[in-house]
Amino acid sequence: MVTLAEVAQHAGVSASTVSYVLSGKRSISVSTRQRVERSIQELGYHPNAGARALASSRSNIIALMVPLRTDMYVPVMMEIAIAVATTARAHGYDVLLLTGEEGPDAVRRVTGSGLADAMILMDVELDDERLPLLRETDQPSVLIGLPADTTGLTCVDLDFGATGALCAEHLALLGHRDIAVIGEAPAVYERHTGFAERTLDGLRSRSRELGLRVLHRPCEGGYDAMALTLARILDERPGTTGFVVQNESAVEPLLALLRQKGRAVPEDVSVIAICPDQVATQASVRLTSVAIPAQDMGRHAVEHLIAKLEGRGEDDVVLIAPELTVRASTGPAPAAP
Repeated sequence: MVTLAEVAQHAGVSASTVSYVLSGKRSISVSTRQRVERSIQELGYHPNAGARALASSRSNIIALMVPLRTDMYVPVMMEIAIAVATTARAHGYDVLLLTGEEGPDAVRRVTGSGLADAMILMDVELDDERLPLLRETDQPSVLIGLPADTTGLTCVDLDFGATGALCAEHLALLGHRDIAVIGEAPAVYERHTGFAERTLDGLRSRSRELGLRVLHRPCEGGYDAMALTLARILDERPGTTGFVVQNESAVEPLLALLRQKGRAVPEDVSVIAICPDQVATQASVRLTSVAIPAQDMGRHAVEHLIAKLEGRGEDDVVLIAPELTVRASTGPAPAAP
């Protein structure tokens, strides 16, 4: 294992000079810095993480809090987490993944132990219990999600309100007047999870402006739950011709059940999904969809966090504009009988 002393000997400088290059604590001439960096690269030297942390009072670790709940679509969460990890690594940081449903205790553990230099929080609720602690600490943090009150916080998210509105507009332009929203599992709404609530608010608000009738039904996902949900929708609103699905595990069961009931997509009913492109394009009917920009969300969160760590960042709310891609699952509303 290459030592700091060997790097110093190879570069023809003192060990303290190598240390200063690594820590940035003192100004070193450009030529000397470049010589040391070449030696580090050629020898394959990696500073001891513990020693580096002690010397700089930095761990070079970002804590990512992403509770893995059974009622959430884990592939999207993991795609965001991977984007966070790869972007952080490009900036010289590693990521500590905290997956337990610890709530405020996880924030206290990170801020009180020095485990990490900064935090990124996911699965944000409108009145998230973790937020008062974030506002009290000096440790930089970014939310991937949008709470009800963003004062004193930095947030990155898809504009889910605009996403819901975009779905309503697309169906209205096609002549649909009765729309059903098949949402996430009931527990997601019981927790007042931000993305689900904001999608519904945006869709309902725009639907009122456009004169659409909206029925919202949460769904656990899976075939049996979707069968019960669809039966309830068609019993309550038999004239429903437009569906908006914000539940990846309900997509394929819905399409199968519509086929069984003799309702062709898109001739009889139109379906829009809010989901990753992979889910939309691999469905049995290629779905018109609004994609979840997971990689952009993770990348923006890390970049804002790095800016804060370097003293350049300010509290900000970054909403990524939704993009609707029209595929084979939406068409003109059928003529009234």
